[in-house]
Amino acid sequence: MSGHERGMRSPHPPPPERSAELRRRFAEEARCERPDLSTLCLLLGAEADGALDEAAMDGAQVELDRLAGELPYRPGTPHAWALALRDLLGGRYGFGGGPEDYRRLESSLLHEVLRRRRGLPILLSVVWLEVARRAGAPVYGVALPGHFVVGFGEAEGQVLADPFDGGRVLTGSDAELLVAGAMGAPLDASMLTPADTLDVVLRVLNNIRAWAAARPERSDVSLWAVDLSLLLPTHPARLRYERAQLLVRRGDFRDGARELEAYAEVVAAVDEPAAERVRGQARAALALLN
Repeated sequence: MSGHERGMRSPHPPPPERSAELRRRFAEEARCERPDLSTLCLLLGAEADGALDEAAMDGAQVELDRLAGELPYRPGTPHAWALALRDLLGGRYGFGGGPEDYRRLESSLLHEVLRRRRGLPILLSVVWLEVARRAGAPVYGVALPGHFVVGFGEAEGQVLADPFDGGRVLTGSDAELLVAGAMGAPLDASMLTPADTLDVVLRVLNNIRAWAAARPERSDVSLWAVDLSLLLPTHPARLRYERAQLLVRRGDFRDGARELEAYAEVVAAVDEPAAERVRGQARAALALLN
């Protein structure tokens, strides 16, 4: 098999026992006082890719450690940190992204991003964050609308870098253009605050759900991405409805109806007519059993 063919391999899910163990650990890590971003992303990756065993997960953590150890010095300013990460990850190792990376599930899986050195903005940012954090940098994620970047330093001296563009250090006008391109609206200071770890993980899962939604034949991916999202301590209630619809679409009418009934109970507290519509969908799903 050529290197190109290996690069194009399609991840296959783990067996049910392995999946159950991964989900238990994912839920446990998500409920820690300080959940670890790389651990959550690798558990997520193992749910997508049955080839990612414990040794390979450890290997990904070791690779992040190794990259951090290659930073040539401990810079003194946020700008110097940003340049050091850009030169190492974007320059020496060629981490970055392009339009074609949005078409690949691997672009949302940390172990594959480390292997291919290509990925979506948020996964490349995870690499930047984890390498920089290990080296002692004042670093955090910044969830700009439509484009995730990393920030260094405090608000008044904040420096932003774009890992998707090889770690290019952004000027104020660069950030404004990114937001304007995504929203058609001006940059607001609230958009520059550090992103919470679990919000980052939910956004990764949202990207995976969006990838799978465009590929109806990959409803299996949609389902595990929804399932992991529901394991996070806080998540949109409507994900229960999405899960129910997926189950029905996949022919699991009984469990889908059960999920619809459970979601209707949640909705009934605020919108009884909407709840009754969902109950009607549950009855329709059960009718398909006959």
